[in-house]
Amino acid sequence: MTGWTADRIPDQHGRVAVVTGANSGLGLVTATELARRGAHVVLAVRNTEAGEQAARRIGGDVEVRELDLASLDSVRAFTGKLAVDHPAIDLLVNNAGVVLLGPRRTSADGFELHLGTNALGHFAVTGLLLDNLAAAGGARVVNLGSITHKTAHLDFDDLMFERGYRAAAAYGRSKLATTVFGVELDRRLRAAGSPVVSVLAHPGLTRTNLTPRAWEHRGRLGRVIARLGLVATQPAARGALPQLHAATDPGVRGGQFFGPSSLWETRGRVAEARLSREAADPAVGARFWAVARELTGVRYL
Repeated sequence: MTGWTADRIPDQHGRVAVVTGANSGLGLVTATELARRGAHVVLAVRNTEAGEQAARRIGGDVEVRELDLASLDSVRAFTGKLAVDHPAIDLLVNNAGVVLLGPRRTSADGFELHLGTNALGHFAVTGLLLDNLAAAGGARVVNLGSITHKTAHLDFDDLMFERGYRAAAAYGRSKLATTVFGVELDRRLRAAGSPVVSVLAHPGLTRTNLTPRAWEHRGRLGRVIARLGLVATQPAARGALPQLHAATDPGVRGGQFFGPSSLWETRGRVAEARLSREAADPAVGARFWAVARELTGVRYL
């Protein structure tokens, strides 16, 4: 396969990059490549011991900070300290996520766990760091979506999936919410004349530690399914390329969405991806934004 590779990342010296979920999978690859190019990288992780291990693997100019996206108290503590220590932030990669295929679970704030972690936690982080991003001049926010957003639906009458819970559908909904957020953020940044740029990416079908963990509760069947996934997916180093491209390529414009180019966007070289009709709908974006502000208490733009 040919196309854009991590070797094309421009020099990142003097830039501060924050990557959520940076201790493994796509986040680890992203943080590693940014550090390799000279960025000061903040590894925002729930498990700081795992984060320190990742920092030793990455080397370079990195620091580890605790962030549990399933807790708004943790989000506020993280962003409060980070905002003081780094008045200007050049890049925020909202990469972290959970995939759970067991029974319904909730976050510390009572949100369905997929939605609370993957979408609402990142909505809050972004808003609380927006002044720091604006101070950098030309900063970017990258939200990590998924091809599962294309078949998902935001049911605003039951956003937390309290009725008829299905884990796979809840995950897809959370990734649609994340995508809607990234697109609506672009609209609002443009309208406000902000120098911050919002872009999106998805990894196609990529091997990370999330899928095996999701199937652990299914015993032997789960282990078989996880092994089959190793055959059908691409490695994390390739899956991270769309978000690295979105984060660093000089030609990227606000609102663009990147993913793999082949086999229904499951794998291949980096290319522009397609948004679902619902993800691109301004009315859906405005409604989700209002709900997210109300649920998180974080109001911006």
